[in-house]
Amino acid sequence: MLLSHDYNSRRSSVASSQSRNIRITVLKNMFKKKALVFMFISALVSCLLLLYWNDSFESPKPSSTMAMGIYNTHIIDGSMEGAMGGGDNARASAIPVNPIERLWTYRCVNNRCVRHHFVDGVEEDFETNNAHQQQQQPHGGAGASIGSSGTNAGSSSGSNTPGKRIPYLTCTMTCGPINIWPQPTGATTIGSKTSRFRLSDMRVKIVTKFEPVEKLLHDAYDVLQSEIRGSMVSHGATLEEIEGAVPAGSVPPGVQQLPVERPVATEVNDAATVGRSASASETSGVGKIHFFKLVSDKRYDVDAFEVNVHVEKSGDTHLTLHTDESYNMTVTHSARVLIVKITANTFFGAKHGLTTLQQLVWFDDEERTLKVLNKASIEDVPKFNYRGLMLDTSRHYFTVDSIKRTLVGMSHSKLNRFHWHITDSQSFPLVSRHYPQLARYGAYSEREVYTADDIRELAAFAKVRGIQIIPEIDAPAHAGNGWDWGPKHGLGELSLCINQQPWSNYCGEPPCGQLNPKNNNTYLILQKLYEELLEIVGPLDYFHIGGDEVNLECWQQHFNDSDMRTLWCDFMLQAYHRLQLASGQNASAPRMVGVWSSGLTSAPCLSKNTFAVQVWGGSKWPENFQLINSGYSLVISHVDAWYLDCGFGSWRSTGDGACSPYRNWQTVYKHRPWEEMKLTSLQMRQILGGEACLWTEQVDESILDARLWPRASALAERLWTDPTEERYSESVPLEVYNRMSVFRNHLLELGLRAEPIFPKYCVQNQDECV
Repeated sequence: MLLSHDYNSRRSSVASSQSRNIRITVLKNMFKKKALVFMFISALVSCLLLLYWNDSFESPKPSSTMAMGIYNTHIIDGSMEGAMGGGDNARASAIPVNPIERLWTYRCVNNRCVRHHFVDGVEEDFETNNAHQQQQQPHGGAGASIGSSGTNAGSSSGSNTPGKRIPYLTCTMTCGPINIWPQPTGATTIGSKTSRFRLSDMRVKIVTKFEPVEKLLHDAYDVLQSEIRGSMVSHGATLEEIEGAVPAGSVPPGVQQLPVERPVATEVNDAATVGRSASASETSGVGKIHFFKLVSDKRYDVDAFEVNVHVEKSGDTHLTLHTDESYNMTVTHSARVLIVKITANTFFGAKHGLTTLQQLVWFDDEERTLKVLNKASIEDVPKFNYRGLMLDTSRHYFTVDSIKRTLVGMSHSKLNRFHWHITDSQSFPLVSRHYPQLARYGAYSEREVYTADDIRELAAFAKVRGIQIIPEIDAPAHAGNGWDWGPKHGLGELSLCINQQPWSNYCGEPPCGQLNPKNNNTYLILQKLYEELLEIVGPLDYFHIGGDEVNLECWQQHFNDSDMRTLWCDFMLQAYHRLQLASGQNASAPRMVGVWSSGLTSAPCLSKNTFAVQVWGGSKWPENFQLINSGYSLVISHVDAWYLDCGFGSWRSTGDGACSPYRNWQTVYKHRPWEEMKLTSLQMRQILGGEACLWTEQVDESILDARLWPRASALAERLWTDPTEERYSESVPLEVYNRMSVFRNHLLELGLRAEPIFPKYCVQNQDECV
């Protein structure tokens, strides 16, 4: 029995051992398989990460996000993600766009803001060597002038609490002439009292029978709210301050705490419930949960901020040379309800009214609230219908984002025509659906191009901001790189003199290139390009076909024609004919075609009823009078006043490579060519307006904003308001300096790197520098 038991025990033990070994083997195999699977998955993830990494650095389109640094990228993309948080945000370690000036407070004295030291809630008065609590003096009172058309009525701002610092922006908005740019042209009265409000208090009501207008106005209002939100960010506002609430437990002393509520601030919540804008696409913190208490009404002066917009007459959403851009606006405040009423005949007028309203709103960085001037009556209409800005994207490429920033600046300056000089002899960045070879042979790189989707995106972005994009494919001159592939594809020489040397014999600046006027394929390509552009940005009643700096010697070496001027006339008329063909049966085909001025534009072949001339020469050149006397309509871009690329020295060692001197904003502002030319009222009808030009031989994306702003804004007031000064005065009125300084700050809040107009000391000390 013992032996049997021992045998059985050993057998059981052996069996148990074998079973253990089997299990261990199975487990080992299982782990090996899992390890292999894990290694395979790890390798796959690594490959995907590597592909993603490479893709992020080899993206098909360059981005300007890095170049924008601490500025407000959310103004462009409509998001607040990067602006409101994240350790990678440059704003966390850099000086904000508008740092809080805790050392200073401002008092309104004789309609100007006077700076005083402010330490520990006490204002130091150095004139009397006394320290006293801050008290804001009354506003300039009824009769304070706004130009020649209005008054700045009222008594005081709403910020005269003892011991409270008065920020510069609050002082300057409630003291002295009102800061609207461009200055309204009609009867204008604006009070100096303010109302504090939450962004979530704003509601819009649009009254119009035109559905496309209603949609555009809703979009424009969403842009307004997004930009106000971005302005608050530029002043360092927190999410809770933007939403009109404060974190639980941090309600300021003296403000009654409400019962604890815990609304969830996500994009799917009701806007009124959490005190935020209803536009989910432009809100911040999407997907994040923020717990806060709603702030007591005592912190704010209004429970409702109603914006009523009425468009009565026109349903047109496409700008023309005859569009009515006028608007009337009133602002009233009664029983904790602030009501803004904007009436206009078109979408464009109503959009300008919203832009003016936005300039009456600012963020007080002491009280940490939005404020608005709560009493106003404004009548406004522009003096000129064509108020343009030209950007050359051939000599340097500019990203879509940087062009959007330019459009933002234009919108707030009330400029309405973006003349896009897309191509030139240096490069051809436009990707054509019909002729992709143009960009393939002409772009600087495969990334530095504009696709149809890019142009469509920019056109939509511009439209909601009241801007029309006018594209230009310069022809026949300034057409070199990108046009040299014809012989390889059986189309013959599309362009002549491409990159020919010595360049000074064949073009105005290197590289040379001039379209072949005797190759029908050249005109066919132009027709298809016009067709593609009109399809995207049209309908247009004004189109630019170039015609600049044609070099007859280039053609003369290829053709034996006795009269090269006739050859030029034939080309321009054929280009115009192709533009008409590109428009098809569209009744809204361009009725007027712009061409650059030259020694050829006075040729009688161009009809004064069809062609408008963009005059770029000097303001005293004879061509100005010759073209007026010939009956042509003019867009003025005088090189001695409105060329923004001048004054930076020559960019080449030979030839005339630069214009000088630098055209400062005062020069841009003071230029009033119709006055200098002594035009009659009948001749004034031939002046369509004006356009500032930025050629980019020495400009790339890194300095684009500073070259344009605020000088282009100076042109905007000249063309919108056309203020009159003493004819022989060389200075700009002091009031204009102050308004320009405030508007330049407004551009900074919008994310534009506008150049300063004087030292910051002069900003803080009105009238002491000028």
